[in-house]
Amino acid sequence: MSIPEGSHTIGPSNGSLKVKTGKEGAAAKMGHNLTLDVKTWEATVEGGDSPSIKLSADPSSLEVESGEGGAKPLGDKDKKDIKKTIDGKVLGSSQITFTSSEVSGSQAKGDLSIAGQSSDVTVPLSVSGDKISGSIQLNQKDFGIKPFSTMMGALKVTDQVTVEFEGNLA
Repeated sequence: MSIPEGSHTIGPSNGSLKVKTGKEGAAAKMGHNLTLDVKTWEATVEGGDSPSIKLSADPSSLEVESGEGGAKPLGDKDKKDIKKTIDGKVLGSSQITFTSSEVSGSQAKGDLSIAGQSSDVTVPLSVSGDKISGSIQLNQKDFGIKPFSTMMGALKVTDQVTVEFEGNLA
């Protein structure tokens, strides 16, 4: 199905943008698979004869929504420490952006910029009525990001993360 005609603005009030991480290493049982919620973002989705998608997200707005697994549940202090690490050591302050070069009903191709480095990506899309959604797996190293590790490398965030989004086009 194609994107409905017109210009559609999506953000936290009518959509969600989440990042899911994994863990690896000898001490992986100690860590958590995280779901991070992007709190400040906006996407403009154009339908019609020349469909396009533009997205901008503030990397400092990522917050820990949940953590699965781990030796103990994530507390508020843990969540604050993770946010501080993301802001200071992982993503920095450069806006995260995506600008499409081609959009069909099932995918958007374009330039994704994270932590000041860009890469061409293809994002699978699903459009159903006035809803748009998608999910893409990205390798942090493709954007010059060294996956976070602790305990002398015994616990690491996997290089591959999953970005999921959904929004209302009405």
